[in-house]
Amino acid sequence: MEGSKKISSKIVIYLLLIAGVVLSIAPFYWMIVGSTLPSGEIFRVPPKLLPGNYLAKNFQTLNESLGIAKIFWNSLFIAFVYTLVSTLISAMAGYAFAKFTFKGKTVFFFIILCTLMIPSQVTLIPLFEMMVTFNWLNTYQAIILPTLASPFAIYLMRQNMRAVPDSIIEASRIDGAGELRIFFTVILPVTRPAMAAVAIFLFMSQWNSLLWPLITLNSKEMFTLPVALSSLIGMARIDYGQLMLGTTLSTIPIMIFFLLLQRHFISGILGGSVKE
Repeated sequence: MEGSKKISSKIVIYLLLIAGVVLSIAPFYWMIVGSTLPSGEIFRVPPKLLPGNYLAKNFQTLNESLGIAKIFWNSLFIAFVYTLVSTLISAMAGYAFAKFTFKGKTVFFFIILCTLMIPSQVTLIPLFEMMVTFNWLNTYQAIILPTLASPFAIYLMRQNMRAVPDSIIEASRIDGAGELRIFFTVILPVTRPAMAAVAIFLFMSQWNSLLWPLITLNSKEMFTLPVALSSLIGMARIDYGQLMLGTTLSTIPIMIFFLLLQRHFISGILGGSVKE
């Protein structure tokens, strides 16, 4: 009797998990199918659930509307440079807060945490005025530089680096290693999972960023993918086929980036759960 109840409960659990997976995948599948259909067939009733033969036409139309190669390059360049530099800055700041003692350390870290509670919209006008002053509007640096120091990334790296034994660092210092050598050859390899988790978070946030690039970029040649795709939605007729295709293409780099770093992601996130 108990065995049959366990089997029944497992069946229910598996059915719920399968239903959850289907519900999660369904929007992405519909997006992919929609990218192969003309705009008029996407919302027909009953819906068409199999891919069509309009993919090449949608890509041609999308390329004519946006210049997809240049748009992709803009997004990839901005996202990769931002992720690389911001991850390094976050790791350095996290190392300083975790392993160094200096005056005002607690106050500075508290201020960094407080910035997490400030809505990003509040900083838009001051940042925009700074970009105008520096003559940086419609440039890569206007998108990359203002948010390089991510408070969340610094917090996560600091929590992970607190778990690194001080004895390893002291032994390296006794052997004559300088602080930069210790950081790059001892600390970074140990905290690689945390850096992978931070890199995924930073890449996704920059890749999907819309509001700030929309404000600072004013030429089609400098648009990122979110800005370019938003320009397809106007007062006139919307071509949902090319919009679906553009959205599908925009998800590919995120999926690739996550798959490359996924084995480090969970351990990196959990690595921050150390006690104070």
